[in-house]
Amino acid sequence: MAGLSVQEREHLRGEVRNLCSAFPNEYWRKLDLEREYPYEFVDALTKSGYLSALIPEQYGGKGYGMTEATIVLEEINRSGGHAAGCHAQMYTMGALLKHGSEEQKSKYLPGIADGSIRFQAFSVTEEAAGSNTTAIQTFAEKTDGGYIVNGHKNWTSRVLQSDLLMLLARTTPSEELGDKKTEGLSLFLVDLREIREQQPETFVTEPVRAMFNYATNQVWYKNMKIPADSLIGEEGKGFRYVLDGMNAERTLLAAEAIGDGYFFIDKATEYANSRVVFDRKIGMNQGIQFPIAKAYAAIKAADLMRYEAARKYDEGEKYGEQANLAKYLSSEASWQAANVCVDTFGGYGFVDQYDVERKFRETRMYQVAPVSNNMVLAFLGQNVLGMPRSY
Repeated sequence: MAGLSVQEREHLRGEVRNLCSAFPNEYWRKLDLEREYPYEFVDALTKSGYLSALIPEQYGGKGYGMTEATIVLEEINRSGGHAAGCHAQMYTMGALLKHGSEEQKSKYLPGIADGSIRFQAFSVTEEAAGSNTTAIQTFAEKTDGGYIVNGHKNWTSRVLQSDLLMLLARTTPSEELGDKKTEGLSLFLVDLREIREQQPETFVTEPVRAMFNYATNQVWYKNMKIPADSLIGEEGKGFRYVLDGMNAERTLLAAEAIGDGYFFIDKATEYANSRVVFDRKIGMNQGIQFPIAKAYAAIKAADLMRYEAARKYDEGEKYGEQANLAKYLSSEASWQAANVCVDTFGGYGFVDQYDVERKFRETRMYQVAPVSNNMVLAFLGQNVLGMPRSY
């Protein structure tokens, strides 16, 4: 994928920032209160072409690199928005682009790029498995005409807003695999339009209300029939395909956390420069000024690792270490900035009209999703530093 020059990236940043200005904090505040999906914003982002950043130009996308994609998501969050309503369309692209058939790509990518097909849902996590993805039990039984899927996923976000679903399911019973835990899982691209029209009783959803506005559901698959051409790549290799996308996801969501961090720094700095207590601006007090400066330093450092991870992705290098570091550092830095911002605002930080408490709740997610920071530390300890496996 072709990357942009430094000047072109700054132009992209400005364009996204201008688009986001049409959806101010009041828009996101209202959606948060009512727990509604940002349809208007996602539509505008789709029409602009920015959601198709990672789709090659031959399929109607922008054909950008990971660096440009992270800029888009960063600016959404820095503006006060929440990219969780649309980010999956970017990180699900990896598995489809790398491992999907030409028929699948030609059939779906142009529609995803122009917005006529919505692709926001990724169905992996199960209650009993959690972070241990190899322990999932949702099963896709092979038949003459395709597969029959049965199982339960306790987190499948944006599924009600999607036409396509990427589904990870077991195709070989775990007891037949022995020590080969990562085998026997397959990845499917499911056309939900056909499911909803032809066999709606096989696909049951139930909303999950989270502490912030996040369109997520539990899903039950009840003898859901999917055609053979739903399979992405080879049967039994799905876990490897998902891993390909996980590092991209961590890099992209690192950019969101960085956007949040800048949002908090911007808010805290503006307030510290304008709020007067005891006849002086509170920003004159080192107890206010120094924590903001420290949080800013942490965000800037995390930002460098985000760009390094994106650069390695764009140049086709291994980047697991950098993707995990970017995710860890950015999520910790955004949380530091969030707390500093609340401290700066004092009691007003808890009032919804200032938008600090909303973003405070949103940015807390990045320490546990898309992977817990403890799992990141385990990866670094074992795979980078060479220490014994801890789990």
